[in-house]
Order: sequence, then C-alpha cells, then structure tokens
Amino acid sequence: MLLPIEIVVGQYFRSSTRQVVGKFHPLLFESRLLFSPIVAARRLLYLSSPSSLPNKKTLSNWAYKKINRYKPLYVEKIMAELDPKIAAELEPFRQSVKEQGDLIRQLKADNAPELDIKKAVAELKNRKTQKTLQLAPPDSGFERAKMEDLIKRRFFFDNSFAIYGGITGQFDFGPMGCAIKNNMIDLWRKHFVLQEQMLEVDCTVLTPEPVLKASGHVERFADLMVKDLATGECFRLDHLIKAHLEKLASNSKTSDEIRQECQSIVTKLDGLSKEQMNEILQKFKIKSPLTGNDLSEAIEFNLMFSTMIGPSGQVKGFLRPETAQGIFVNFKRLLEFNHRRLPFAAAQVGNAFRNEISPRSGLIRVREFTLAEIEHFVDPSNKSHPKYETIADLELNLYTACNQMDGKASEMVRIRDAVDGKIIANETLAYFIGRIYLFMVKVGVDPKRLRFRQHMDNEMAHYATDCWDAECLTSYGWVECVGCADRSCFDLLQHTKTTNVKLVAEKDLPAPKIVNVVEIVPNKGLMGKHFKANAQKVMTRLSVLDESEIKCIEQTLNDGQNEFILNLDDENKVTITKEMVTIKRYEKKVHVEEFTPGVIEPSFGIGRIMHTLFEHSFRIRQDDEQRTYFALPAVVCPIKCSLLPLSNHNALKPFVTRLSTQLSAADISFKFDDTGSIGKRYARTDEISVPFAITIDFDSCKDEMVTLRERDSTEQIRMPIKNVVTIVKELSMNLRQWDDVRNQYGIFDPSQSSSEPPSSSQ
Repeated sequence: MLLPIEIVVGQYFRSSTRQVVGKFHPLLFESRLLFSPIVAARRLLYLSSPSSLPNKKTLSNWAYKKINRYKPLYVEKIMAELDPKIAAELEPFRQSVKEQGDLIRQLKADNAPELDIKKAVAELKNRKTQKTLQLAPPDSGFERAKMEDLIKRRFFFDNSFAIYGGITGQFDFGPMGCAIKNNMIDLWRKHFVLQEQMLEVDCTVLTPEPVLKASGHVERFADLMVKDLATGECFRLDHLIKAHLEKLASNSKTSDEIRQECQSIVTKLDGLSKEQMNEILQKFKIKSPLTGNDLSEAIEFNLMFSTMIGPSGQVKGFLRPETAQGIFVNFKRLLEFNHRRLPFAAAQVGNAFRNEISPRSGLIRVREFTLAEIEHFVDPSNKSHPKYETIADLELNLYTACNQMDGKASEMVRIRDAVDGKIIANETLAYFIGRIYLFMVKVGVDPKRLRFRQHMDNEMAHYATDCWDAECLTSYGWVECVGCADRSCFDLLQHTKTTNVKLVAEKDLPAPKIVNVVEIVPNKGLMGKHFKANAQKVMTRLSVLDESEIKCIEQTLNDGQNEFILNLDDENKVTITKEMVTIKRYEKKVHVEEFTPGVIEPSFGIGRIMHTLFEHSFRIRQDDEQRTYFALPAVVCPIKCSLLPLSNHNALKPFVTRLSTQLSAADISFKFDDTGSIGKRYARTDEISVPFAITIDFDSCKDEMVTLRERDSTEQIRMPIKNVVTIVKELSMNLRQWDDVRNQYGIFDPSQSSSEPPSSSQ
C-alpha cells in the first residue's frame, strides 16, 4: 500500500539521491509531489522483497547514511493507523517499553535505591529509542535548504553582525520577519490579553542577583564546562562524558567490566560533583572531540548573562532568563490594581537571554529570544475556570506521561474527558491548554503537526504539579514551542521568604470563625538599642514568621536557652535574647483568610513558533520548483496586499493614487510594484507571503473594476474598485473567507483583460 505523502513530515533531500532510490520501484515517484529517499526506502519494506532494499552497494555512502540516520523519525500514530503491518511491527517494542515502565513504578513504590531507579529510567529511554527506530522518517517533500535560502534572500531574518562573520545563536529580523513577529504578538495580545482582561506589564531586563537567587535560577542554571587547552573551545562536561562513555561502551573491543562501569557512570551522571567528573576525565583520558587536544579541569558555567549594575561594580545582576520574575515581584501592586480580587492574570512580552552552550537549528535554540508569558494567579483550593465550557469539547492530540511510560502513541482526547479522568490536573490549566491550541492554529501551525506532551515525573520541576508542552513537528523533530505549567505557589513563597514581604491574597470566609493566634512581639526599645540601623529589618523578619517557626522559638526559650538565632536572609543572621521578644497567644474572630496564590503559567517562545510557521507554510509551485513562497495566514502576513498596475501608462496612475490612499486610510499594509512582467511581480510578492494582489489593467479605465488575486490558489476575481479595499480588509482580518468572495464574484480569466491602453479620446 502506498502511504499518502501529505501525512508524512520531515526533511527532504537532494534530487540526485531521490533518482537513485527511485530506480527500485516505478510507483514511488509517479506523483508530482516530492518524495524523499527515506520515505522511498521505508515504502520498499512493503513494496519489495528485503533483497531489493537499498544498501551500501546500490546507494552512495551519503545516501545510505542519510537513510539510516533518519529512519527513526516516522509519525508513529498516523503511520500505525494507516498500515496494520506497521502497528504489528511496533507492538513488541511498545510492550518492552511498557514492561520497563511498570518496573520503574514498582521500584518507586518499594523505595528502591536511587541508583537502581536511575538505571531503570536509562533502560526505559533506551527501549523508547529502540521503539522509535522502527518508525518511518518524517517527510512532506520539505526542502529546508530552499526554505532557508528564501528566508535569507528576502531577509526575513539573518545572523547578527553577518559582515563580521556572524554570531552563533543571534539573529536580526528584517522587514518581513519583523512584521510577522509583530503581527503574531499583536494577535497574541488580542487572543489572550484583551479577551481575558489581563494586566500587561513591561519589566526591566536587568535583574539583581537576589531576585534570581530566590527563584533558584542562580543555582539551577549552572553547568560544568571544560575547555580545549589549545583552541579554547568549550564543551558541556556532562554531555561530553556521556558521549565518550556511550561510544566506549558500544565498542565491541571494550571489556564487559569497562562497559558496565561506563553504563553505571552515565546513569548517575546528573548527581556527580565537580571533583568526581574531573576524576572521570582523567581516568578515561577524555580529549576534545573536535581536535583531540587535552582539556582543562571542570569550571562552572552559568547559562545566565551576568553583569555589574552601576559604576561601583558592587551590585551584581543578570540579563533575565525569563520574564516571569518581573511579574512575581510586582504581584502585590497588581493585586491592589485588581481591587485585591482573584483570579487575575498578568502578561508580559519581552526579550530573555540564555547563554546557550551550543546554539543551533536557526530560531529554535538561540541566546536572545522573545517570550510572551502569562502568570494566572488563582486560589489553590479552587482551580475551576468560568470559561472552561468554551473549550471543554475541543479534541487535542495529547501525549500523556502514562503513554510515554507505556510506550504508547499520543491520542486524540476531548479536554473534558482529560480533566474528568485527571489526565489534566485542573480546569484552569485545561482552559489555557485549549486557548493555546486555538492560538497556534490561528497563527498558522498545522494542527496535524501539533501535540501536547505531558512532563514525566523525572523531568517535572520540583515545584510544579502538572506541566504540558505544546510541541510542533518540524524537520528537527518535535520542538517545544509553548509551555503550560501549574507552578503552584513556589515563586511567591520564595520571594516572600527572601524579602519578608507577604505576597498573599485574601478571600472572604462563608462565616466568621474564631482562630488561635500566636505572634511574636518585639521590644522595640531594646531592639533599637542593640541592632540600631538593622532594627527595622529584624522586626520585619519577626513579623512574617509563621506559626511553626514561632513555636520552635518558643520551645527553644522554654528549654532554658536565653537566646535564639534568626536568619534575616541566606547570608545574614542575628542573635536575639529572651528579653527582646514576647510570645503572645490569643483568640481572634476573622472574616477573611490569607493564602498564597497558585500560578498557572503559559509561556510562548515566539522565535520557535515563527520557525514552525515558516516550515509548515513553506510551499513550492508545482509547475516551477524555483518558485517558492510562504502560505502564511493573512492575519500574520507582513504585507496584506500588493498594488500592481499592468504598466506605467499615465492612464493607470490615478487609480494607483486612489487605491493607495484608500488602503492607507484602512490601515492595510500594501506594497506597490510596477517593475517587470506581471508574472514576475506575482512571484516576488508571493515570496514575501503577500496574500492578495490588486491588479489595475487598462479595462479599469473603462469599467472602474480591478482584479484581485489570491496567493495560494492563484485564482483571480474581478470586482468594482469601490469594493476591493473593504474586501481585502475583511479577508486580512479573517472576517471573510476567499471561497465566499470567489462565489460572490466568480473566477476571472486574466487573458480576457485588455493589454492596450485607452485612446486619447477616452
């Protein structure tokens, strides 16, 4: 059975190899659609005998390596459904993954040693890889080289400082890329900020060290690095050790003892100290993988860009790795602005920075990138959402943690069923997942190549209760474009602990209640005398101690000790004597209850979404492989229409002026082009994804009508000049569809229009 190329996704290879592989079966290339040699090789499994499969003798080394390299990358669910042979072939591997997943669950239930669990997890990953190796490669006739050529040639974006050789991981957006990015962010604001009445903020990029220390970024973003002593090339140490030991373990000449030691080190690599990693470097004589040179000892490398704030050099800061912390530290002000009511959401769009070790894959992994983040603050005891029903019946492609553990494919699941079945933790998280899906489809992501993958336990942040990534299938595989996490109360609690400022909300109780209050009352006179300038800071710290901390202090003093140690922050401590404080207990009637809000955080990587749009919308004209373009939705297109007079004749100029004025007044971006043949002008505007073209011909002088062309279908219709601007506006805002306009006016044959200018008498 021939598998439809439309559902296969991935990388397309050069035509010379296609021709070689195509010799194996006459049916493989009967279509005008472009097939890759990888798809051809996979199809031969079902069309031919094993003896006729491509091998080293029948293919060039380049083609053979490509086929084997990309064999793992099929779209599992779709392909298995299309052909029962594939499903049957996958079943043993799925079962193997499931068995290992069950073993891990049992080990955790039995509180097995951490090393045993890590070994089991490593084996699970290996089995998942083996299962994936049975899947066919993704391909939709996609030619990344041609797409990248178009992007560079028309300056959608390019490497920063290109005339100086460029900087890896940094990009400048040109006129078209900048417009697409701005249109996408504008649509994001309308879809989320306006519809949900969010509070938008714009916080500083420079962030003081204590803020990121409290959030955990200072500690969490540090990696161990080594340098090539001759060239200065840097390598991430854990990746380098892992790659070296895995290569050593796979060598047939390696003894079983060494192989087992390598596997043991790899499984516990994440928990090794700097000294232990240095010992491994020396023991296995690991060299630079590029040059074979000696390497330095391990040094710490923080993924945040550090700087000094101010001329004194005493205030250390960082370029923010995310925009979220600016919202968290302003929570108190935002809550007051919202009349102290929950739930509410705050949003921010801005650049973030991560000093990536190996930036690659275009916009996917860069050092400076734009994030659009939302922090939705909610009562942790009530995570329902008033608009939940509006998205509850959406069907999404969900790749749950259980399915990943069991080696199963992703599944189409109704959001309502996912919430009821506790697959998605709560209604608010589910609501944002649904809204993310609608946004991604609206900007142009192919819904067939979009899934939501749930984080497994071993990759879940320690503060998160549930986390889903919106992943898009590209030629680089599944790429995380949006994260949606239930961050619980972690960030607000951390900043409260560090600053002694309560970041809490209140809610009315159904009825007043009597509570037992325990508080520590400072002797302000003694405090002032003893601590002087620090007295206020000490008293503020005492005022935010919770009941359990006060009880510990009380127990210390009751045990006969006359003093206790109070931590002001991570670095400063003070000693407080018994005479300086009094512990009071009393009953109090309360009408409200304080709580620390939970946070649901959708975080959008704008650059990654843009890359996905470019791949999903890239097209090649069937009648001309040199004519490439992006079939972007009109709502995000950089220019909404082109204005193309058939010639430079003076008779057409009044129409150009008139339409230019009307388009500008309607806030429609347009491009005027009067150079070259009309066909070349269409091709030029197609390349920059202009969805509509208004053509003024000599018949316009007679009947006051113009031609409107649609980019993807190249269909043309003819309509009165007075209507065209309104129709382009409606089409660009997605208020009307091309099919509707075509049905209203009918298809127009451009060969019918006059190519002769009107006579002077006219």
